[in-house]
Amino acid sequence: MKRMEREQVYLEADQNRRLRALARDQGVTESELIRGGVNRVLNEPVPFEPDRRAWKEILAFIDSLIAKGPAKGRRTGEREDLYED
Repeated sequence: MKRMEREQVYLEADQNRRLRALARDQGVTESELIRGGVNRVLNEPVPFEPDRRAWKEILAFIDSLIAKGPAKGRRTGEREDLYED
């Protein structure tokens, strides 16, 4: 068994009541349920929540560039010049 370290956490009263009942129903300790929850949080990727305000600003900026029309002047190179060999 891996070495355990003691950690104190504070739960809301409802969380504590539900945790105690779930542990009793499953025949495991509250600590086992908590360790399982910690492992789940640590092993699952954190969902990415985009900043919608920032995206609106970016899209407005892109729209402003499009509204200006094509850039004046001509290209000085070929598309293939943009890629490394």
